[in-house]
Amino acid sequence: MDVAIFEERPEEGITIMNGNKFMLNAKGGLDPIGNVKEQYQLEDQTVRKCIAYAREASARITRLKTNTFADLGALDALLAEKFGAKIGGKKGNRTYQSYDGRMKVTVQVSDQIVFGPELQVAKSLIDECLNEWSAGSRPEIQAIVTRAFNTDKEGQVNRSDVFMLLRLEIDDKRWNNAMEAIRSAIRVTGSKEYVRFYERASINDDWQAITIDLAKA
Repeated sequence: MDVAIFEERPEEGITIMNGNKFMLNAKGGLDPIGNVKEQYQLEDQTVRKCIAYAREASARITRLKTNTFADLGALDALLAEKFGAKIGGKKGNRTYQSYDGRMKVTVQVSDQIVFGPELQVAKSLIDECLNEWSAGSRPEIQAIVTRAFNTDKEGQVNRSDVFMLLRLEIDDKRWNNAMEAIRSAIRVTGSKEYVRFYERASINDDWQAITIDLAKA
């Protein structure tokens, strides 16, 4: 009984069986490469080439982030130990700059926030206000309220618009109670650090961000 000899080349999307080449289809079966239209083969090759570049870039960005935080962390520890100095403010935002003032690295700490059940109390109070004001309320206030409590794809309220409500000065006890409920609803669940890189030709020029975001490249 003959034994089939397999050789898989996943990077090429090819399986060789007894010397014959096959391509794995979307249903999990193997199609003889000669039966696959040339346009599909070309598309397959192009996608695999792009994905290979993307994987390489992703790995490099991961290494960049890991090495950057490790280097900056080592600098922070050295300064703290040797000079008793600490870079950054209370929230942990930090800026590191080259001696010639032409390069800098910034680390920004952003709080991760969710809202507790008090937010629903706030919404009820705000709805009472809007229903009573109806004709007299400014349309922009209604628009902000509508956006604030419309949930996104993850089911979360629009945080920036909720915070915008807190900036509105309205002389109504129910409204002010609603704003207090919003403040009570805020829960800080953690924080995340973002690192950004900048450079400039001279100290008289504006800072230019070093682009890492694919959408902005």
